[in-house]
Amino acid sequence: MEIKILGAAREVGRSAFLVKSMDSKVLLDFGVQLTREPAFPMHVPPKEVDGILLSHAHLDHSGAIPLFYISGNMKLYTTEVTLELTKLLIEDFLNISGFYLPFEYIDLLSMMKSSYRLKLNETVDLKGFTATFLEASHIPGGASIILESNKERLLYTGDINARGSLLLRDADTNFGELDAVITESTYAMGDHPKSEDVEKEFIDFAKEVIERGGTLLVPAFSVGRAQEMACVLKKHNFPYSVAMDGMALKVNEILFRYQEYLRDPSLFRRSMESIEFITSWSQRRRMVKTPSVIISPAGMLVGGAAVFYNSEVSKKPKNAIAIVSYQIPGTPGRTLLEKKVAIINGKPRKVKAEVRQFDFSSHSGRKELFDMFKGIKGSPKVYTVHGEKESCIKFAEELRSELGLDAVAPKTGDTYSI
Repeated sequence: MEIKILGAAREVGRSAFLVKSMDSKVLLDFGVQLTREPAFPMHVPPKEVDGILLSHAHLDHSGAIPLFYISGNMKLYTTEVTLELTKLLIEDFLNISGFYLPFEYIDLLSMMKSSYRLKLNETVDLKGFTATFLEASHIPGGASIILESNKERLLYTGDINARGSLLLRDADTNFGELDAVITESTYAMGDHPKSEDVEKEFIDFAKEVIERGGTLLVPAFSVGRAQEMACVLKKHNFPYSVAMDGMALKVNEILFRYQEYLRDPSLFRRSMESIEFITSWSQRRRMVKTPSVIISPAGMLVGGAAVFYNSEVSKKPKNAIAIVSYQIPGTPGRTLLEKKVAIINGKPRKVKAEVRQFDFSSHSGRKELFDMFKGIKGSPKVYTVHGEKESCIKFAEELRSELGLDAVAPKTGDTYSI
């Protein structure tokens, strides 16, 4: 096999990897960097690609895939849930950033028509390769992918969460013997606190805000994190009003159809039944004046209903904003965290509301990543990607020094042979 790094090299975003074997080439993901003007991976001529394997729906992994359907109709392989969630996210991406995108809605429809829907643990054959999708537990339907060709086995972790969450089961890390691993490095330099401790801290904070007459805004990714936060509140029998807005409501509808992908379908159903779904501006204006918890995308405050809530909630000291999702550098969410400044209509404004961060990560932390590698058989070559520069480099160094693996933090455009 030959691997070419097209994106996610020493950065979080635009994940894309081209794998070649004999006369066949496949893509592992093809995402975007969600900056103001979206950034794309290295270009690959569609005629040179025999198929695309998509790990999960987040735009930093899926957002540029319609490019390959402007003039082509290659097969896209992914789980059934991922396909529906991807369509939803890219539709929204087109609405928000269409001016900057080199593809249109019709190309998204072509992508959907050319897709092959898989279930977790299913193996498919494509030209020169076999691919198996294993549960990655990052978001519903998310998968790690084992790619095999000529007796060589490559693992692409995608975004993986070995310890799972209230919403999702633990990741399947029974990978067997491997020759190479492309691994995420998002939290390779730090361990996450115990989930139970984070949940309690969040619940106590939410109660404190509401009992002083405030409104708590929880900007959360529409796929996975919004539903998890609802489950956390339900699990702890949160006694106050909870509302959910934005694209998360459409995600709920999809997950109701695929409950077998969830850890506890009963908890999910009960959490959804106990919250108010916001579908009108009159509801939004009422909720920002009501002591309550509002769960709303976008998780990094880049767009969505959370932008409106942020502009209103941030004005008053009695209110609060709970950051529960990863914040990419340069996003409004990261600016809020680091400087306590909100970007409202493109202008900075000092935030009066209390801002608190909670580590509800859907990525494996340092311990889980090292445990994963200790359980892998063989001595695979390792490529550390999907992390900030320092994290990718140090993770590769430690895999070499502590586990004796041939590990490297690649740069965009680098090519490796297995």
